Amino acid sequence: MIISGAGLAILIGLGTWQLQRMAWKEDILATIEARIAEEPVTVLPSDFDPEVDKYRPIRLSGDIGENELHVLSSFKDLGPGFRVVSDFTLANGRKVLIDRGFVTQADRPDDRYFGPAEIEGNLHWPQETDSYTPKPDWVDNIWFARDAEQMADYLGTEPAMIVLRRNPQGEAGLLPVPVDTASIPNNHLHYSITWFSLAFIWAAMTVYFLRRSRP
Repeated sequence: MIISGAGLAILIGLGTWQLQRMAWKEDILATIEARIAEEPVTVLPSDFDPEVDKYRPIRLSGDIGENELHVLSSFKDLGPGFRVVSDFTLANGRKVLIDRGFVTQADRPDDRYFGPAEIEGNLHWPQETDSYTPKPDWVDNIWFARDAEQMADYLGTEPAMIVLRRNPQGEAGLLPVPVDTASIPNNHLHYSITWFSLAFIWAAMTVYFLRRSRP
């Protein structure tokens, strides 16, 4: 009985802990969503702090560079393609990365707009690489993940990326993919249901065992 009671208490405790984690994650997601929807600022931060500036809405004027980096991707209903990352130069000479949006494999060779533009998006530092991510294919200009630091080194910009919310005037060949919270997992409800289900099964097996053990 002691072992059965302890096991049941542990399983219920784990389920309750996951419910608490779910509430914590929902608070974080709500904070991020509120940050994304803020009124855009019109000045680039002097010193970037990814912890403070991530998701900050921003609206800037400058020039879109001719160079592009193509990140292997896919989009629902459109199939495989690439996210297009370019350099963006401000009037004061500062340069940052911009994620301009998605283009299909078939439209990849098309010419895209470059030159003076007003952009609007959110500062972002995507964390998409790990030890298994292949190195970029320099010959075919194919990247397998967005890496702000490596891309900045390649294009000669500051290590910060602005993910555009919409196409700037003059650009119609790209599908913007704004930042959102859809890619941030919140599976704690599923985990809690799993633990509570195991607790129910444990309790049922305990009752069954006790009944079978009666003289």
